[in-house]
This record gives sequence, C-alpha cells and structure tokens, in this order.
Amino acid sequence: MLDESLLDTPEGLAEADRRGLLRGAAEAGARVRTAARHAAEAGIGDLKPDGRPRAVLIAGPGAAATHTADLLGTLAGVGSPVVRLAPTGVAPAAGALRWELPGWAGSVDLLLIATPDGTEPSLSLLADQAYRRGCSVVAVAPAGTPLAEAVTGAHGLFVPMATAPYDQEEPLAASSSGVFWALLTPLLAVLDRVGLISAPPEALEKAADRLDHIAERCGPAIATYSNPAKTLAAELADALPVVWTEGPSAGPAGRRFAAALAELAGRPALVAELPEALSAHSALLAGPLAASADPDDFFRDRVEEPAALHARVVLLRDRPISGLTAASAARDVALSHDTPISELEPEEGGDLEALAELIAVTDFAAVYLAVASEA
Repeated sequence: MLDESLLDTPEGLAEADRRGLLRGAAEAGARVRTAARHAAEAGIGDLKPDGRPRAVLIAGPGAAATHTADLLGTLAGVGSPVVRLAPTGVAPAAGALRWELPGWAGSVDLLLIATPDGTEPSLSLLADQAYRRGCSVVAVAPAGTPLAEAVTGAHGLFVPMATAPYDQEEPLAASSSGVFWALLTPLLAVLDRVGLISAPPEALEKAADRLDHIAERCGPAIATYSNPAKTLAAELADALPVVWTEGPSAGPAGRRFAAALAELAGRPALVAELPEALSAHSALLAGPLAASADPDDFFRDRVEEPAALHARVVLLRDRPISGLTAASAARDVALSHDTPISELEPEEGGDLEALAELIAVTDFAAVYLAVASEA
C-alpha cells in the first residue's frame, strides 16, 4: 500500500529511499552533462565517419540497454534500422549472458555496447567478433572494467560511463535515471556525429536544463498538489496503469515508465500507442478491471477487504508530426467507461527536451510509488 502522507514529508522520503532512487532522478541533468563531457574527451567530436551505417546494433544487459535502443530507434526513424541484440543465457548474471552478432553484420554496420557493469565476458567477445567482421565499435561502460580493455584492443571507441561515488555503495537499478542518461548521452553524441540523428552539444545541454527544471518541479520538497510526479503517484496508488502514448517521444517514454513501475515499484502496467490503443484496450476498460466494475455486493466486507484494483489511463502526449491527434477520442473512451485519466504533455522545445521531460516526470512518479510503498 502507498503511504500518501509520506509524499509530503521530505525527511521521511529521504529515510525511506534506501536505494537512492530520488537522488538519481534529481541528478539526471548532471549525468547528461558529465556524460557529454566524457564523450567529448573520448574523441567522439573528432570522428570522421564515411557516412551513415547500414544498421546500428545495440548490445547490453537489462532495461537500460532496452530503453536506450528503443529511444535511439525512435529518433533515428527510417535513416538506419536500430536493432537491439537480445542476450541469451540461463540467468541474468553477467557471466551467464551471451550475445552474438547476426550473420549479416559487417563493415558497413555500427555496434554500440551499453552496460552499467562492464564485466560481462560475452560483451568483450562481442567487441572482438565485431572487429574481425569489420564493424565499427563504440562502448559505454564504467572505466577500468574488462570491457574497456577489450574495446580498446578491438580498435573501438570506449567512453567511460558517467558515475557518482555513491554508485559503488549498492547495485545500480537498471531502470534508474542516472544509469539511463549516463549510457544514452554518449550514444546520442555518436549517432549525431554519423548523421543519423540530431543531437549536437547544444541540444544535449538544453535536455540537461530541462531535466534540472523537472527536478525542481518534482523534487521531494515540493508539495503533492503542485508536484506533477507526486500527483501521478498518488493517482496510481490503487490503480492499474494503462499507459497510452501519442507522438514520437511519448512512445519510448511510456514503455520506459511501464518497465520502471515493474522494476522499481513492483507494479504491473499496460502500454500501447494511440490510436490503436483504443481498440487494443477496449475490452479491458469494459471488463472487471474497469473503474465502474464494482458490483454492489451488500455482504462484502468493505473494511477488511482491500480496495479492488481498477484501471486508470495515463496519457503521455508529444506533438504528433501530422498535427492529427486521437487525444479527444481517448478521453471519450476512458470517460465512457468511468475510467479516470491522467495526462502529461511536455512544454515547448526540441525533441530531446520533450523526451527528457516526459521521462523525468514519469521516472519521478515511479520512484515516489516505490519509495512510499516500501516505507
């Protein structure tokens, strides 16, 4: 159960946040700046690409690599396919995971490796395999790890991951804001350099500024009534989040939000893109999980029995490219089933700024749900 009173007690939140999740969310902007500096120092700005790669392959463990590949694929569009190399293995441990290049990978392709660990033997072997195939290799991982040595030996480009001293105190959550932005930022710089996306240094700085702005609006000291992340967390306290997304940046943000709710807060969520979400989830909103599906059973013990879990729509919107929007239809569908709806839409700005805002607010919301539920 969510302790809503804890949301407006900054000292209590700090004490309950044993994993340092709030600190990681608040420092997302600083991670972007540090990661951008590391990328520049590693020489990304001096790269002289021959042109766009035929395909971009992304390898790495867990949610951080999945979200990174999802976001980069969205930003790249049809310029070059972005393919995540999913690992195989008998366990999620670093030594048990295995990655393999597809048979068609060769000298016109780019391999990106992103990991907050860096001790995975198979990633080191993958870098060597890519070198033998002629693939260009760029990796982001903690400095001084076996992967750093392997990438350097394979004549690839290694970028030290932006970390903080307290990262070593306990294992990093793959869905945490700090890990995500530390891995993503150098890869944005790489794909900008090869002409696949637009993420120049000034755009990264604006994204960092937007993350700082959201950290001020959503921080623990800001009361729930004026804090969009705390408000969303309170609204989802006893709900099944049904996340609907619209716009180029909202899709990856919604999928990341659902994953963060599961990993950080231990809560299930469903996610789909508009307008297809309306048909995909219509039966759900009309079924036993609908907000109106509360049979008036006179004999039910309403004191001892926990509240039933009902759906709540979370609408994440960015500006649709065509100008057409299904938002009005989404509201009508939700309200026709007596299903409450929460909406988030970023302020004006570039694509990276919009993406940063949607991710930051939902990251904070997932963290507040996690912390207030653990207390």
